[in-house]
Amino acid sequence: MAPVQIELDQDVVAVLEGLRRPAKDAARDLIVIELYREGTLPAAGEPSSSRVSREEFIRYASAPGVPYFKLAGNELRREIADSDSL
Repeated sequence: MAPVQIELDQDVVAVLEGLRRPAKDAARDLIVIELYREGTLPAAGEPSSSRVSREEFIRYASAPGVPYFKLAGNELRREIADSDSL
């Protein structure tokens, strides 16, 4: 993995330090969530894209309102019906 440097305003860094959250980790998590939200990263939660399990990713992404499931009405009904038959 190639290192990338970004500049953050000191007030942002101070907030992250107050939360005891390293800027590097926060930036990585937010980038993964945003790429997933855009549909650019379909396999979010896998080790190659994130440091957390799929379940943890679903919970984490749900907090800011990023839906994990992107299904239209009938697609959701089909998924539920298929899962009931397992």
